[in-house]
Amino acid sequence: MLKREEFVKNIISKDKKIFKKDLEIEPEYGEPESDVKIMADFTEYSPLHKGHRHCMIEAKKLVPDGIFTAVVPGLFERNGRGTPYIMTRQARAESAVAIGADIVVEGPPMGIMGSGQYSLCLARMFKALDADYIPRGYKPFDGFDVILRRINEGAGVAPKPYKIVDMGTKEILLEGKLDEDNYVIVSLSKSLKKIGFDFKDKFIFIKRVEGVSGTKIRETVLSGDMLLAEDMLPHETIEILKREMDNGRAPLHDVRDVENILKRVNESSTEHLRSLALIDDRTARALVNNRPFKTVYGVEKSILQGFSRHHRQRVLSSLEAGVFKDVVHRYIDRYPSVIRILNYKNKEVLKEFQKRIPHRRLEICQ
Repeated sequence: MLKREEFVKNIISKDKKIFKKDLEIEPEYGEPESDVKIMADFTEYSPLHKGHRHCMIEAKKLVPDGIFTAVVPGLFERNGRGTPYIMTRQARAESAVAIGADIVVEGPPMGIMGSGQYSLCLARMFKALDADYIPRGYKPFDGFDVILRRINEGAGVAPKPYKIVDMGTKEILLEGKLDEDNYVIVSLSKSLKKIGFDFKDKFIFIKRVEGVSGTKIRETVLSGDMLLAEDMLPHETIEILKREMDNGRAPLHDVRDVENILKRVNESSTEHLRSLALIDDRTARALVNNRPFKTVYGVEKSILQGFSRHHRQRVLSSLEAGVFKDVVHRYIDRYPSVIRILNYKNKEVLKEFQKRIPHRRLEICQ
């Protein structure tokens, strides 16, 4: 087995134990003992590029005395599209602190959740942090400023099929679809409204910089040509990425736990497969009817296309983790049962953060 595949296999095995442990813990809340402002930003940092750095710097300019808290997913190391991250969350958190984040906390296990589910988890995390500000990068286009203003007024805005709607007035704010970055903003406002978190005047919208693409960076890193990637990355990220590559811990965005995917899909009953997160009856039957499989590519091609263009990758991530639908629902209900701190600037910042947030179950990752 390849070194990186074994590394990924061990991560998923360890994360499954952490996931099960979190299910048994009830969150605990108290009163904040500090009035320092919390900026909570959700970003995957796969890897952290100059666009991410720009958003962080601009937000910190507006709230210079605040604690910039990056929420970086998460267990199983898969994103909301179901694909692996380029580095572990520990390495991504290190990159965040290196360029200016004060605290990095672990976000939800996005790879085993639908988009509405992980958006709800992110909203719950912002509430647990009692976020004062939420910086978000966006791509400007005609008509989107209306949506941003509505969100900053505290209105929930919901994405519907081919339209964007004000949840309160039912007014159609936009006809058509949003790209991924802008969709996240709208979906997050919907989830925050759903859990009753007042986000009026809390969003800090920052126009994204041009010429930076996480996809292009990952492609060039995988090809072995780092020159183009280096133009889009801060030197701190480059150093951490190169170190992880030298130690066989990156790039990971093309690596799956092949052994467990094939074992689960070849040996599980139809009933077992359809009880897993993100796998419906139609997909389970297609997998059973087309097995045995010898490659993950064969599995992927047998997964029927869903509403989302990322459906196949999400199913592969579900097969890797082997987590049941009902367990995911229980996990979301108490999320975050623990706030896991992946990295922090210094002990003074950590102490102030612990005093400020209402969530009392904190765990520092070593």
